[in-house]
Amino acid sequence: MASSTQEDGEVSPSRGGPRSDRPKRRTFTAAYKKRILNEYDGLTESGERGALLRREGLYHSHIQKWRETQEQGAHDGLEGKPAGRPAATETDTDNERLRRENERLAAELARTKAALEVGGKSTRALGTDLRERGFRQETQQIVDEAFTSLAPLTSVKVACDLLGLSRATVYRRRHPPQSTAESPPRAPAVHPATLDDTERERLLELLNSDRFVDKSAAQVWATLLDEGVYLASVSTMYRLLRARHQTAERRAQATHPARKKPELLATRPNEIWSWDITKLTGPVRGVYFDLYVILDIFSRKAVHFEVHPTENGELAKAFIEHAVAANGGVAPIAVHADRGTSMTSQPVAALLAYLNIDQSHSRPHVSNDNPYSEAHFKTLKYCPAFPGRFGSLQDARVFCDVFFRYYNNEHRHSGIALHTPASVHDGTAHEIQARRAQVLDAAYAAHPERFHRRPAPPALPTKAWINQPPAIIETEEALPTNQAA
Repeated sequence: MASSTQEDGEVSPSRGGPRSDRPKRRTFTAAYKKRILNEYDGLTESGERGALLRREGLYHSHIQKWRETQEQGAHDGLEGKPAGRPAATETDTDNERLRRENERLAAELARTKAALEVGGKSTRALGTDLRERGFRQETQQIVDEAFTSLAPLTSVKVACDLLGLSRATVYRRRHPPQSTAESPPRAPAVHPATLDDTERERLLELLNSDRFVDKSAAQVWATLLDEGVYLASVSTMYRLLRARHQTAERRAQATHPARKKPELLATRPNEIWSWDITKLTGPVRGVYFDLYVILDIFSRKAVHFEVHPTENGELAKAFIEHAVAANGGVAPIAVHADRGTSMTSQPVAALLAYLNIDQSHSRPHVSNDNPYSEAHFKTLKYCPAFPGRFGSLQDARVFCDVFFRYYNNEHRHSGIALHTPASVHDGTAHEIQARRAQVLDAAYAAHPERFHRRPAPPALPTKAWINQPPAIIETEEALPTNQAA
């Protein structure tokens, strides 16, 4: 074993080990303590004892404690021990090393589990998104391959949780149910209350008779019951008619055609505008002001806004006229809105037709068909400066003027690579993007060790969709066979 003695008994011997080089407290051997006590007692001149303590790096309390131990006759107590701590044995040292190693491994395991859980959530979310976009078969193949690699390293349960698989499905695929040729398929059980064939035919004949052919099953049931006859319940009558495909709609009822999902694409500003109206709470209960806002969905710029005490088609028509004028007279290709009374009013329709602007409307009862306007209203009303109530119409107009000026010219929008809507709308965002790239390049050249890869500013979007259609994967079989090699 290595000894760490510097002078006569100043530091007690230490055992070698994996942590023998760690910092150590100062300890004293029994021989050193006896020597200092003898020397201290032999000094009689004033100041000599103080000089000894300073030279040796001791306090007067050390002398008192050592003398008490010596007077008690506990010679073993003079062995070097840190104050308040027993001397560690070799077993204690090994136990401490193992404890610390166990803590390190436990912490590493916890970090790994957390990383796997985060990765599992991302994988499940990505798989769900791809399935919804039409890539079900391709997604299933990738997930199955990942499960085959992951299950031996973890467990079936952990792998299923991370990849979003059902354990029942996994076990069923491993052990599919086996059908034996000896046992024929079991016939379905017959409920004791089931009508026999004769009763069913009699009931159907009665339902289709001239007397009841134009009546519903409930009407037939009630009529027979009033006559003291009970053949079957209303549900049984409908079940028999449904089995014979005799429950078609016979009423002269208008049916609404299926609404086509609006699918709009903007690749530059002034192609698609979206507008809507929201309520602003007035000074007292029941009083509201109507905020009209029209946005460019590509640049996210609020092209124009107005606040009015009410909502109607004439105000909406004038609002759109003012929006085109505020945009320098440039009109969009199409305007999208929901199916509110103002949006579908005749004045608005006539104006858009006159300006040669296509109309697009949300489907009934589908709130997310107008996402840009809805998201913008949330940005407005969740603004920290947004008041709970407006004292007057003029108060609402002043606040909205300040908000929209800030929103267009200062707000860095996350949907357009953290540029302002005004810079994207007028085209200066590309110059700003180039300057951002230069700043990041200079920072990378000055301190490349601070980056995992060369930094780059977020990319500007090239498309803005309302209801983007699902992507279609073209397989080799779907490609034309007459293409030149």
